[in-house]
Amino acid sequence: MEEEEIEKAVIAYLKRKGFRQTELALQEEQSKNLSTPKTDPDIAKQILSFSEVESVPARYREGYSTLRSWTYNSLDLYKHELLRVLYPVFIHCYMDLVAKGYSQEARNFFNSFREDHELVHLRDLQKLEGILSPSHLEENEFARSLRHNKVNIRICQYSYDLLLQYLQKSESMIMLGIINERINFRVSPGQPGSFTDDADVVSLMGSSNDIAKQVNQKEVHWGKRSAEGGKSGTLAKKVKKDKIVGATGKSIRSEASTVSVAPRVKSELALPVRSTEVEQALLEDLRYRAALGSSALPSVSFYTFINTHNSLNCSAISSDGSLVAGGFSDSSLKVWDISKQDNAEGDVESAHSEASAGLEGKRPYTLFQGHAGPIYSAAFSPLGDFILTASADSTVRLWSTKLKANLVCYKGHNYPVWDVQFSPVGQYFASSSHDRTARIWSMDRIQPLRIMAGHLSDVDCVQWHANCNYIATGSSDKTVRLWDVQSGECVRMFIGHRSMVLSMAMSPDGRYMASGDEDGMIMMWDLSTGRCVTPLMGHSSCVWTLAFSCEGSLLASGSADCTVKLWDVTASTKIPKAEEKGNSASRLRSLKTLPTKATPVYALRFSRRNLLFAAGVLSK
Repeated sequence: MEEEEIEKAVIAYLKRKGFRQTELALQEEQSKNLSTPKTDPDIAKQILSFSEVESVPARYREGYSTLRSWTYNSLDLYKHELLRVLYPVFIHCYMDLVAKGYSQEARNFFNSFREDHELVHLRDLQKLEGILSPSHLEENEFARSLRHNKVNIRICQYSYDLLLQYLQKSESMIMLGIINERINFRVSPGQPGSFTDDADVVSLMGSSNDIAKQVNQKEVHWGKRSAEGGKSGTLAKKVKKDKIVGATGKSIRSEASTVSVAPRVKSELALPVRSTEVEQALLEDLRYRAALGSSALPSVSFYTFINTHNSLNCSAISSDGSLVAGGFSDSSLKVWDISKQDNAEGDVESAHSEASAGLEGKRPYTLFQGHAGPIYSAAFSPLGDFILTASADSTVRLWSTKLKANLVCYKGHNYPVWDVQFSPVGQYFASSSHDRTARIWSMDRIQPLRIMAGHLSDVDCVQWHANCNYIATGSSDKTVRLWDVQSGECVRMFIGHRSMVLSMAMSPDGRYMASGDEDGMIMMWDLSTGRCVTPLMGHSSCVWTLAFSCEGSLLASGSADCTVKLWDVTASTKIPKAEEKGNSASRLRSLKTLPTKATPVYALRFSRRNLLFAAGVLSK
């Protein structure tokens, strides 16, 4: 009788897994052999227990709860590695229950243990909690990728042996089945490493990590833009001479020596020629540029919007800080000329109160109207004579700050446009959208020159490289990508963020890139290798804006936690290996935290003289 039950259990398993040929072969063999051989008692017990537990929802809760208790009670030296197993087991237990039609049991299981994983995987859990039927598993892109790919987990040999011993003793067939089928262990010899936030500790096979390894093998020319011929060549020579004989020459040379000398790279784009007046203004700014470093922090000018009634979505500051723009939910753009105001603070406050009261008198700002939806991003051209805006109406508009009028409406995106940025030389700009693409435009053409497609979710932010040959995009899919402007090809893929990427900044030498996410984490990337140099931890909420100082020695970050933080880039990018393997707190290279009373920071901008401008809206 027991042999018949075993045969039925095996055939039922083969049917369930779709092994049709194996099932037919087994049935044919059974029909030929009338006398069935005796099955080993231990194997028979395992087969029968497996067939029983597969149909009992309570066994999933029991198996996971026991595994969870064992993991949390394990030795501290190995606990952080063993805890990595819980999350993939948890989500596959939940999805297995849903797939078998136990919706209510799956919901109860999910709610009972979700708190264990919310800190790190909150956004993933939010995607999964709406799955309540087998059809949802196929419709949901995230769930489908989880069920069709294994999870890679890095673990040391001893932790792996401990886990195998537990599974053998517990005889939990469900947990053993899920771990065998859904997890691929990358076992390393020796003792476990220190606790780390690196993304490749737990990753999905056949997905972003594997693609990133292939993409990151491509060559990237990360140096500065070379100045070629004519006036630009003359300016380059003058700048070099000015750095040597300038009034602050000694401090500039000492600071520059700490930053790596960047190679010169020819820009593949046709760049505009600068006028003599512009070059003279640039030289004047270079002569008076403050040399910044860990012992010489920048002065900060903060512009605060008040009485906005929660309608301000974005802010932008011109390169010299004389113009401040705000994009609003009522589809309007307002630009304040700070240089024409005697008492900037008083006038800005009265401007907002006047706007909120709806008075028809002379406005202290210039009002630009034309969009048909909320404005989500604004960006000034390098010289401040133009401003771009991106809107929910799927368009990008170009405005003239001198003519105070709309010049062009660029149509190409199919959904709301989240961000727009001018190139370092003007003329070209890039936009990013809910349609999962980024596009490169020229001011004199109404159609995009390039379309960058590849992200799996919204492209939330975009940033140009210093030499104009690349653009970087940050997405809700938690990745940052670097694209070649000429070919439209992805040449780098950066994986490490645990939430959507909201802001980016490029170092002036073009070697490093900083990206900030929704959880307050900032990651510094080396573009030549595609690796994270160091995570910068300190913000407690979304990092909305990032900016490098002109020589690249400092990074400023602005957050929804109402602070501006200054980071030492030279120290953060040169951490000794011995120190990096130690306590992760040693990675934090924050020089100073500048708190506001109650003003989330929307925008940061270093002027050419290294004065830091910031803007935000009073939230109380």
